[in-house]
Amino acid sequence: MNKGRQQAWALLREHVQSEVLLKHCLAVEIAMRAYAAKFGQDVEYWGAVGLLHDIDFEKYPDDHPNHCREILTNAGYDSQFATDVEAHARDWQPERTLLQTTLLAVDEMTGFIIACALVRPDKSLDNLEVKSVMKKIKDKAFARAVNRETLLTSAEAMNIDFKEHIAFVTQALAQAVKLPEYQELPLVG
Repeated sequence: MNKGRQQAWALLREHVQSEVLLKHCLAVEIAMRAYAAKFGQDVEYWGAVGLLHDIDFEKYPDDHPNHCREILTNAGYDSQFATDVEAHARDWQPERTLLQTTLLAVDEMTGFIIACALVRPDKSLDNLEVKSVMKKIKDKAFARAVNRETLLTSAEAMNIDFKEHIAFVTQALAQAVKLPEYQELPLVG
């Protein structure tokens, strides 16, 4: 684990106690790192944005992400980093950059994919198929808190086919959960 990631993880652990929320942040980090590599962007930066995107959620769930900037700038992150984190708010008004659009697109998708894996008998991401995820998306009773419209429109905003987006995020999660840095809090299994 590199020093930058260690510092980001320590900061997240300082502000988030919930294992569920920590696992969510790890999943978003994984997807952001994978997309950064795909788009030829800074993997460490994108990963840190993903890891820290919900840093204020536990303390301020009704005012999230409005406290991210204060926490992040006090920890030494610059204004652009804080803006990149804040931009995953659904009601964000300015036009999003590719990083910001990607963060919104993977935020709920990672949780939805993991939920799909967890209801499978083997609780594995390795053989989770796109058609299974699509079927669960149509089931409004499954993971009902997930906004299906955000799932669809955010992938569209990335100019990525929705099924390709599901496959890409699923594969990224399946590969990363085997890495040492994701063993402390296993996402599935």
